[in-house]
Amino acid sequence: MSTCVYIQIRCRPGSTYRVAEAITLREIHSELYSTSGDFDLLMKVYIPEGNDVGVYINDNLLDIDGIERSLTTMTFKAF
Repeated sequence: MSTCVYIQIRCRPGSTYRVAEAITLREIHSELYSTSGDFDLLMKVYIPEGNDVGVYINDNLLDIDGIERSLTTMTFKAF
């Protein structure tokens, strides 16, 4: 069973659309939204079973140029 995580992404000023396009091209997300507030993007990702969440995010997302910071929220049980 995959693990659902939500990742908020803060981008360098002026790079949000380039970051969003790079994420889209990698096809690793279930949903991707532009947001207001402290973060620029909100992404829903299903981490494949057997993968370490931190390693997966680091290897598949955080090497995109323009990402300044991320905040990952793990999910545990759907009601």
